[in-house]
Amino acid sequence: MALVHDYLNQRGGAERVFASIARAWPEAPVYTALYDERLTGDLVESHRVHTSYLARVPFSNRYFRALAPFYPRAFEAFDFTGYDTIVSSTTAWAKGVIVPPGSVHVCYINTVSRFAFAYDEYVGGLGRARGGSWLPRLARPVVDRLVAWDRLAAQRPTAFVANSRNVAERIRTYYGRESEVLHCPIDIDRFTVGSGAGDYFFIASRLLPYKRIDLAIDAARLAGVKLLVAGTGPAERDLRARARDSTTTMLGYVDDARMNALLGNARAAIVPGEEDFGLLPLEAAAAGRPTIAFRAGGALETVVDGTTGTFFDEPSPESLARALRDFEAAAYDPPALRRHAEIFAPARFVERLRAIVDRVRAQGG
Repeated sequence: MALVHDYLNQRGGAERVFASIARAWPEAPVYTALYDERLTGDLVESHRVHTSYLARVPFSNRYFRALAPFYPRAFEAFDFTGYDTIVSSTTAWAKGVIVPPGSVHVCYINTVSRFAFAYDEYVGGLGRARGGSWLPRLARPVVDRLVAWDRLAAQRPTAFVANSRNVAERIRTYYGRESEVLHCPIDIDRFTVGSGAGDYFFIASRLLPYKRIDLAIDAARLAGVKLLVAGTGPAERDLRARARDSTTTMLGYVDDARMNALLGNARAAIVPGEEDFGLLPLEAAAAGRPTIAFRAGGALETVVDGTTGTFFDEPSPESLARALRDFEAAAYDPPALRRHAEIFAPARFVERLRAIVDRVRAQGG
């Protein structure tokens, strides 16, 4: 058995999900493009990790997105001789590993590669976040080659396991493959039920353009409510400028203990963009807090309207601002929210994933 993940040099939802996969097979080695023990050493122990040749590139952990053209070769170069089962976790690259004949490869897929199905939103957004429109134009030929590789790589796994029905439909549309759905786990023990006594709304997210934190900042200003945003990423500079002289405070990186406190005291969490699955509504529920989410994507599978949260219908500041003004925290029962989150506990995830892998192994490579 060997495990594969895109990269372990940042701390986000995909890395937390992979930590549960790594705990399912604690003796299995982990193959990944890049690793930063300072950020993810508590999720995956360093002695298990085998990195690609890209880890020797200076500043690779800091500028890892710029290495996109080199990831296909890095993952294809891993040698899995002697392994009969490979379990990968991916948003783009790890599905492309090449396994020995007769081996099985089960791929837990968090999303179809965003550069393949949402180029203008993802690559274009990153270009705008860096202060210009040159990046999308310059990157288009490179990304076209990556899209061709991505479609080929998507035919390699023996079986796909999607993190949501939303992603399963994308896999069918873009890769022509079927997949089993297994919702992401959340680490219930990281959270305690809070009081909700704070006077603010809360977002925890990677600061990427498609996450639509800009929309939430503008909506909070329109509604006249306080918003706290935790997270880092390429769009951080622009978002900090947008939040200046507004009702939003950008917090930067927030550790687990502070995250628990901030989320538990918030009026509600906000998911302003369309997520593939999205852990924040479940983390909020584990802390006894509801979520206000855009009515699309993975939020439709994690937010129960009127019970664990509510939705806004248009991807506009005005639509979210109306939801913020109308929100009534007292309408939500913290113990019921916690029970909802417990459905997604890691133990259930691990049990089902192991069963899926065992079934695929029994069927053969």
